[in-house]
Amino acid sequence: MSAIQLEGISRHWGETRALDGITFSAPPGSFVVLLGPSGCGKSTTLRLIAGLDAPTAGRIHIGGRDVTAVPPAQRGLSMVFQSYALFPHLTVAENIVFGLRVRKVADRETKLKRVAAMLGLENLLERKPSQLSGGQQQRVALGRAVIAETPVCLMDEPLSNLDAQLRGEMRREIRALQQRLGITMVYVTHDQTEAMTMADVVVLLRGGRIEQVGSPEELYARPATAFTAGFIGAPPMNLMKLDGDATLTGVRPEDMRLAAEGLAATVESVEYLGADSLLAARAASGPVLVRLPGRAGARVGESVHVDWDKAHEHHFDAHTGGRKP
Repeated sequence: MSAIQLEGISRHWGETRALDGITFSAPPGSFVVLLGPSGCGKSTTLRLIAGLDAPTAGRIHIGGRDVTAVPPAQRGLSMVFQSYALFPHLTVAENIVFGLRVRKVADRETKLKRVAAMLGLENLLERKPSQLSGGQQQRVALGRAVIAETPVCLMDEPLSNLDAQLRGEMRREIRALQQRLGITMVYVTHDQTEAMTMADVVVLLRGGRIEQVGSPEELYARPATAFTAGFIGAPPMNLMKLDGDATLTGVRPEDMRLAAEGLAATVESVEYLGADSLLAARAASGPVLVRLPGRAGARVGESVHVDWDKAHEHHFDAHTGGRKP
């Protein structure tokens, strides 16, 4: 297992600052997710760790070794791309062992059998990528990374091409595989559900800078900024100006309820989700989302009151976005 450390990493292209002084570490054997909206610097960070690009400033260490100027092949890592990058003319078996064959690694058949069994690919080894489903192609890409037996694996939005149900299955498989092998994994996604369900550590990026680093629980229960509060959660936290223009009051939708008194609002939509319902309303302070158990006892156009316990409030500076005591 290898730790990864980034110290003051910046990447500029002329006046464009893709990354601006980011610092974080991935402990050995951890699952670290780089999360954020499109264009925030996630994939750029991954490319810098992989050695596919060079930083403008800062240092990168893997396993205690400074690899800032070390070529990708000498960094002791594997990578899974969003496109899977499988060779269409090669079989599943040939795709998985391709890197080993290029490096003339011995005992390739034994390694192939072990990895194929681990990923449930034993009966697919003679097929071509075009004969596989999206989930099967993803497993082949994983197999090619795993068979290299590197202590670090990087993944760049590997599930974005899959449907919702298959994404859920693959999330569990990837996380279980990482834990079983004990490798250090850095995983890029814009999907906060993936981050919340898979990560030991989430690095939330915004505009090339780190917004917050912590466990999924820490980012959800105690967001450091209004941006974190509004990004983490499905649906995200309500941010309301209730006490003037200086403060944003944040309350999670599941901590809200309909009551006889409270914040006056008009129901705009009701989504029945089975176990609960999501009610969207409009108050003087702006839009409000309320998650209610079962079916919501309200109709579109109805005037309601929304209430919550003060203990569930979060407060942020309306100008800087920083958390208030």
